[in-house]
Amino acid sequence: MKALRVSLQIKILGLVLSLGLLLIIIFTGFFSYMESRQIEESKGRMALEISKTVSLMPDVIRAFHSSDPSKTIQPLAEKIRKRTGAEFIVIGNKDGIRYSHPLAAEIGKKMRGGDNERAITKGDFYVSKAKGSLGPSLRGKSPIFDQTGQVIGIVSVGFLLEDINKQITENITKVLFVSLFALLISIIGSILLSGNIRRDTMGLEPYEIASLYKEKNAVLHAVKEGILAINKEGFITMMNQPAKRMLHIEGSVRHMKAERLFPSDLLYEVLGSGIPAIDREITWRDKTIIVNSTPIFDSGGVRGVVASFRDKTEIEQMVNTLSEVKRYSEDLRAQTHEYTNKLYVLSGLLQLGEYKEAITMIQNETSILQYQNSVVFNQIKDTRVQAILLGKLGKASEKKLNFDIVPDSYLEVLPNHIKLSNLILIIGNLLDNAFEAVYGKKSGKVTFFATDIGKDIIFEISDNGKGMGPEEKLHLFERGYTSKKGSEPRGYGLSNAKEAVRELGGMIEVQSTEQCGTDFIVYLPK
Repeated sequence: MKALRVSLQIKILGLVLSLGLLLIIIFTGFFSYMESRQIEESKGRMALEISKTVSLMPDVIRAFHSSDPSKTIQPLAEKIRKRTGAEFIVIGNKDGIRYSHPLAAEIGKKMRGGDNERAITKGDFYVSKAKGSLGPSLRGKSPIFDQTGQVIGIVSVGFLLEDINKQITENITKVLFVSLFALLISIIGSILLSGNIRRDTMGLEPYEIASLYKEKNAVLHAVKEGILAINKEGFITMMNQPAKRMLHIEGSVRHMKAERLFPSDLLYEVLGSGIPAIDREITWRDKTIIVNSTPIFDSGGVRGVVASFRDKTEIEQMVNTLSEVKRYSEDLRAQTHEYTNKLYVLSGLLQLGEYKEAITMIQNETSILQYQNSVVFNQIKDTRVQAILLGKLGKASEKKLNFDIVPDSYLEVLPNHIKLSNLILIIGNLLDNAFEAVYGKKSGKVTFFATDIGKDIIFEISDNGKGMGPEEKLHLFERGYTSKKGSEPRGYGLSNAKEAVRELGGMIEVQSTEQCGTDFIVYLPK
C-alpha cells in the first residue's frame, strides 16, 4: 500500500500549531503557578506590614488602657483599611475579643480562625491562611506590646482568597489572550513561510527534492567530464569525482574557496559578468583543461557558476605529435628531394664527360656528409635525435640554410620517459623557428648543441637572425601569438615546445637581442 504523502505546507502548519499549543499550555501552567505565588506573597507581605504598622501606633496601644477601646480603635482601623485596600483590619485583645471589624456587629465577639496563638503567646509576626467571619483569607498577624513589652493584643489584617484568586484569574486571562494572538500570528507566519519555501523550491515537495538530489548525484558521478559549482562568494558547493581526479584534488572540498585549489579567474569572471564562457583553456599542473562555465541566475541576479572540465592534454598531444611527425616526414622528403636533384646533376656531368667536375662535386658532398655524420652518428647516440637532426639537415640544405651541429655535442641514449613525440615537439619546433629566423639572410646560420653531462640533458639551438625585443619575448610562448604575417595559422610551435618541456619537468630559457639573434636552451631532468 502506497504511503500517504503530506504536503510541506500541512507539515509546517501542523508543527507550528502543535508547538504553539504545547508552549501555551506549559507557559500558562507555569505562569499560573508563579503568578499565584507572587500575588499571595505580595498580599501576605502587605497584610503583615499593615498589621505591624497598626500594632505600633501609640493611639492603638493607649486605647487598650481605656474603658472602651473599641471607640478609639474601630474608626482608626476602618480609616486605614479603606486607604490600604485591605479586606479587614481586626484588632483584638490577648483573649481574641475584637475591638474592630468591618462589620460593626462582630465587635466584641471572639476572633475566628484559630491562628492567633503564635502572636499572643510567642510575640511572633507572621502570615497565615484561615477561614474567618468573612470567609477564607490571607492574613498578616502582629502582636501589640505595652510599654513593659508584654503582649496585650493582636492585629489581624487580611485579604480574601476569593479576591486573590480572582486577580490571578484576570492576569492569566490576559496572558492567554496574548498567547492566542501569538498563536494566530505564528499560524499566519507559517502559511507565509511555507509559501515562500515552495517558491524557493519551485513548487517541489521535500520528497521530490530528495529524489532530484539522488538523481543529480547519480548523473554527476556517471559523466566522465569534471563538474564543479561555486556560489556567489566563491565557495565550492559541489564537485564530482572526475573533476577531483582531473585537478588532482583529494578529500572534501565543500565550503572551500575555489582559488585555493586551482586557477579560478575564469569562474570569477563569469560570476561577475553573468556571461557564459565556452571552451576556455586553463593549464593546471601537467594538464591542459577545457572549461565551459555557465552562470546560475535567480531573482537577485547571478548566484553561482557551474563549470565543466575536459582534459585536452591527451588529444592535444596526439594532434601535436601527428603534426610534428608530418613535418618530420616532410623534412625527410625534402632531404630525399635534395639528394635526387644532386644525383641528376651528377648524372648530367657524367653524361657530358665533365668527370673532373663530377669528382669535385662528390668530394665536396662527401666531406660535408662525413663532417655532419661523424657528429650525428658518433657523438649523438640516441637514434631518435639522430633521425630528427638528419631530417633537419636535409630541410636546411633544401632551403640553402647554414645549419651546423656543434662538434662538442655529445649525447647518450636518452631515458625511456622522454618519448619521440616530446623530442619532435621540442627540437623540431625550436629548429624550425630558428630556420625561419635566418631564412633569406645571406650570412644566416643555425647551430645545434646537445650534452648530457651532469643531472640534466641540455639542448641549445642558436640563430643569428633578427632577434626579439622585450615585448615579443614577453608573449613568445603564448598560444596563438606570432610576429609573422600571413593568413596561415601560427603561434603554436613554441607553445607546444614549452608544454612538452613542462610535461617532462624541465625548463626552457630564451636569450635574444634585436638584430643579434636568439638562443633557446632546454634543460630536461634525466
